[in-house]
Amino acid sequence: MNESGPGDAYLWIAILLITLSALLTRSGLLVWGTGLKFRPLVQSALRYAPACALAAILVPDLVFVDQHLWLAPDNPRLIAGVASCLIFGFFRSMIGSLIGGMTVYWLLSYFL
Repeated sequence: MNESGPGDAYLWIAILLITLSALLTRSGLLVWGTGLKFRPLVQSALRYAPACALAAILVPDLVFVDQHLWLAPDNPRLIAGVASCLIFGFFRSMIGSLIGGMTVYWLLSYFL
């Protein structure tokens, strides 16, 4: 026999609430459409959200190795990330930035 305890109820409530929150956050703009207006200050701040999210994902991978902060000049990940940013800053080419950053990383990993 399969006996259910109070833990099962909490699990199903958690699944239901997570599903509901995912549904509400992902369907918000579809439901409200163009009727949802933000103030100009919020709109200007939202322009930077993708860049901030990308930085929040990438920067820890560049500066932490095995859960230790590594800001030394012999960190190939950090130098490749800086090189990639510089390439993008000068040429405004995303593919050039990716190729240049990976090339720098591979060369530094090989020679260091």
